[in-house]
Amino acid sequence: MNGLRSYAPLPPDDLRALAARLDGLGTLERVLEWGATQHPPRPIADVVTQDEFTHDVLLPIEPPLWLAFDVT
Repeated sequence: MNGLRSYAPLPPDDLRALAARLDGLGTLERVLEWGATQHPPRPIADVVTQDEFTHDVLLPIEPPLWLAFDVT
């Protein structure tokens, strides 16, 4: 997983643990697979179109945290 940035006040250990959970999610297919295997499942909540080639895919994780994946 490249480019993980946190805009939440996560402690460094929590951020490292989250990065480890997300490691290898380089494609939208892998994001969907990962979300489906979580307990509870983490389905895509929204897709925000940035332009004709770029979309942001939003998934809720532990409240109040969300993941935003930049997909081109």
